[in-house]
Amino acid sequence: MKDVIETERLYLREFDISDAESFFELNLNPNVIKYTGNSAFKDIDEAKVFLENYSDYQRNGFGRWAVINKSTQEFLGWCGLKYSEELDETDIGFRFFEHFWNQGFVTESAKVCIDYGFNELNIKTIIGRAMKENIASIKVLEKIGLQYERDFDFDGHDGAVYSVKNKNHSVK
Repeated sequence: MKDVIETERLYLREFDISDAESFFELNLNPNVIKYTGNSAFKDIDEAKVFLENYSDYQRNGFGRWAVINKSTQEFLGWCGLKYSEELDETDIGFRFFEHFWNQGFVTESAKVCIDYGFNELNIKTIIGRAMKENIASIKVLEKIGLQYERDFDFDGHDGAVYSVKNKNHSVK
């Protein structure tokens, strides 16, 4: 498992097959997946298959990362960047166990992912999508510097797209 980013309280690393049980449990909570458009894995094996087939690191050089508490070594959730070839855009996403909400972990990890995307990957623009009902995620997007851009259809729900531009972007 490769550590990618570190903060004072957290480290973010590439997913590993050993994360399957945590992934399975994370998506079991209906409050965690309420605004995602995703459903729970049917079992741990399905979570393993997802992790075994997760190819963003190889394809794009980055992806979503496991977020680990440094002091407890506990899996808190995931956060990271995802490139969509069809849309030619990179988005920030995050999902954490509910008992870790409102402790600053989501904002801390999302902020460092934005910094990494701009400073290490030289990404021009990062977007974030959220259902308009998902006030907590919208607040995180705003805290990390994204601004409302436009509305969109989020799987039949009202959604909003937020974005932030890299002020230091240069064409390689």
